[in-house]
Amino acid sequence: MKSYSLKILESHLDTFKHVNNATYLSLFEEARWDWITSEGLGLEEVQRSQIGPVLLEIHLVFKKEVLLREQVVIETRFLEMKNSLVMLLEQKLVKADGTMAARLEASIGIMDMAKRKLIVPPEPWMKAMKAVTSTN
Repeated sequence: MKSYSLKILESHLDTFKHVNNATYLSLFEEARWDWITSEGLGLEEVQRSQIGPVLLEIHLVFKKEVLLREQVVIETRFLEMKNSLVMLLEQKLVKADGTMAARLEASIGIMDMAKRKLIVPPEPWMKAMKAVTSTN
């Protein structure tokens, strides 16, 4: 599991003064980039190699509202290979008291940007997945 901590800011809120639904997608993406960058697969490497992650499907569930100035943690876990090209990833946004506020499940593929098609994840990407493999 990889943890990414952040504080909810004014720019994250909607008119109800809780985190905007679309903002959750941005926050989860920030956490994914933080994770792959820590594994040596950040934007520079993606641009150099022309190989990088693409979202294929997401399922996002909201459980508890998150308010201004709350400290939260996004936990990222690799769950499984759905097939040879598609990986299943889970992310949870957890409040300071341990309450899960939102859960995202994403199907992700690795794309060869030159060929514009999914490829079998190369070893560095599988290593990154193993680094966040759930032990639960």
